[in-house]
Amino acid sequence: MTTSFPDVSISTERLVLRPFEDADVSAYAEMMNDEMVIAWTSAPQPYTEDDARDWITRAAPAERTEGRGIALAVTEFLTQRLVGIVQLRDTDWRVRSSELSYVVAPWARGEGYASEAALATAQWLFGDQRFERIELRTAADNTAAQQVAQKIGCISEGVLRGAWIARTRNGGDPFGGWIDVRTDLIVWSLLPEDLEGVGEQLADSGFSAYSDWN
Repeated sequence: MTTSFPDVSISTERLVLRPFEDADVSAYAEMMNDEMVIAWTSAPQPYTEDDARDWITRAAPAERTEGRGIALAVTEFLTQRLVGIVQLRDTDWRVRSSELSYVVAPWARGEGYASEAALATAQWLFGDQRFERIELRTAADNTAAQQVAQKIGCISEGVLRGAWIARTRNGGDPFGGWIDVRTDLIVWSLLPEDLEGVGEQLADSGFSAYSDWN
């Protein structure tokens, strides 16, 4: 039985999802130091270029080769700029299930890129890899992540109470330090049949959901 994902690139109308490269270090570090990314992820802060290089050269490839998942750099087709990351993790090969997460760089937000990348990943996972379930977990106040889940057809399954540590500025001061805040997680699921019609809906919003992989 297959227990690791292939080294894959996925193309959509506007994006290329590919393995990370050394050239991504600076842009990835910059993205991971964004306020929204700090608030909703558990990445170390500040996130240095050494952190980014370790992720790109060691941790991300190990996720794939050791069968836990796959991390793909999301890039803009026309400019090759780093849009963000889509990651599959906690993969269960017997159940054919994996958890999907995504981060988008500040400059690329509001363009529908997260939905386009997540949908292309789901289409590849269900179509090419014959998986049967994708799970997403979004912090209770992370409305942007929840909107992406809804756009690609996910179904809300329930709430994991007090299951995540988010970060917020101490006292709301934009120049203050960060403090940890316990929050709930909303659990979403996506099954192959949930994708029916989703591509057409996203196409109506201005882009094609067509994806190709090799």
